Amino acid sequence: MSRLLKRLSDLSRSDRRRWMQLSAAGVLGGSMSGWLEALAAASNPAKRRGSCILLWMNGGPSQMDTFDLKPGTDNGGSFKDIDTTVSGVKISEHLPRLATHASDMAIIRSMTTKEGDHGRATTLVRTGYLPVGAIRYPTLGSLVAKELGHDDAELPNFVSIAPFRSLAPAAYGPGFLGPNYAPLVVGDGPSGGEGNSPVALKVENLALPDTVSPDSVDGRLSLLTAQNNRFIRERPAAAPHDVAYGRAVRLMRSAAAKAFELGEETDATRERYGKSKFGQGCLLARRLVERGVPFVEVTLSGVDNQVLGWDTHADNFETVKKLSGVLDPAWSALLDDLRAGGLLDSTMVVWMGEFGRTPKINPGGGRDHFPNAWSAVLAGGGIRGGQAIGRTSADGTTIEDRPVAVPDLLATICQALDIDPAKQNISNTGRPIGIVDSKAQPLAEIL
Repeated sequence: MSRLLKRLSDLSRSDRRRWMQLSAAGVLGGSMSGWLEALAAASNPAKRRGSCILLWMNGGPSQMDTFDLKPGTDNGGSFKDIDTTVSGVKISEHLPRLATHASDMAIIRSMTTKEGDHGRATTLVRTGYLPVGAIRYPTLGSLVAKELGHDDAELPNFVSIAPFRSLAPAAYGPGFLGPNYAPLVVGDGPSGGEGNSPVALKVENLALPDTVSPDSVDGRLSLLTAQNNRFIRERPAAAPHDVAYGRAVRLMRSAAAKAFELGEETDATRERYGKSKFGQGCLLARRLVERGVPFVEVTLSGVDNQVLGWDTHADNFETVKKLSGVLDPAWSALLDDLRAGGLLDSTMVVWMGEFGRTPKINPGGGRDHFPNAWSAVLAGGGIRGGQAIGRTSADGTTIEDRPVAVPDLLATICQALDIDPAKQNISNTGRPIGIVDSKAQPLAEIL
C-alpha cells in the first residue's frame, strides 16, 4: 500500500483526479496492476510512445462474413449484417459488441494483393515484402520494436502470443534486424494450453527451479558473463545474442514480469475477454501495453484445436460464427479497457490476416483463398475512426473504389505510430531496405 501511495503522490493533480474518476467508475476495482504505470507514463509524454497490438487471423478471414457482407446476393451466404454506431457502416451480426465500437474503427474493404499462397501472402502482409532472394525481411513487430522500444526496458519490446509459424516461420522473426528485435513468444509451447488453463500464456522458464538458489544463479551468471565477454571480443557477430540473453535475465529478475500474471485480474475481467486463449491473449496484450511494450501480437488460429481456423474451404459459416464468438468479446473488451485507461489514442489495434476468401461459395459450403479484395481494420492509435475505406462490387468479386496495397497499409500504421516508413535499415546482404516499400502511399483519410 505504501508503494501505491507513493506512486499516487508522484502523479500530477490532473492525473490524480483522473485516477479517482477511474476508481469511482469501478475500472480499478478489478486490478490495480498497470493502471498507475499507465497514468504515470501519461503524465510525462516524453516517456509514453505509441504502441501497436496486431490481432492476426491465421488462415485468411472471410471479408464477406465479417466486415464486408453482401446479404441477399448469390455470394452473400446466410449471415445478416447489422447496424453499427456509425450511420451507414454495417458489419456481421456475429460481431455485435464490435458494432458498438465502430466510431473507433477504420474498416478498409479494398485490400488487394496477388498472393493466394498462405506462406508467401503471410510474408508479404507481415513484412511488407515478398520472399525474394537472400534478404531476410523483418516482421512488422520487430520493425516497430526497433523504432519505439528501449534497450534498457525490463519487458521485451515485442511479444508474440500464440503464433502459428509453421507455414512461414521467417515472417514471424526479426530477419536482418537480428535477435535484438526478436519477439518473446508466449503460448505456443506446452505451457500454452487452453486459455482458461492455470498454465496458459505463461512465459516458460521465468521462475527459478526449486533446487537452484538465487545465490547459485548469480554465481552461474557471473561465470557465463566472463566466458561470453571473452568469446564476443573475438567474435563480435555474437554480441546480439549476448544482449538477448541479458534481456532474458533482466526479465527473470524484474517485478515487471508480473505483467504475465493474469491471475491478478478478477474473474469478471477475464470473463469479459472470454476465457479462450485468444481472449486471454488480448487481456495480456493490454497489460503489456499498459507497461510500455510497443508491439504485441495475438493470433487467433481457430477453435476446437484448429490451427488454420479461418482457412474455411469447407463449412465456412459455422466455423466463422464460432470464430466470431471468440473474436467479438476479446477485441471489444480490449478497446473498452484501452479507452478507460487513456491508452486508446496512443495504441493502434490492427486486425488482419494474409488474404480474404472467395465471394463465391464452393460446393462444400466453404470459401477459398481470395487475395483480390479483402478487409483489414484499424482502431485507436489516433486514427480517424468511424469510416469504411474503399468499396467492393455488389457481388464482392472486384474493387470499385480505393484499392489499398499492403505497403500502403503498413505505411499508414507506421505514420500513426510516428515512425517514418521511408527510413532504411541495412539488410543482411548490405543493401538498404526501407521499413516500407518506397512506393507506399499512406491512407491520408485515416491519419
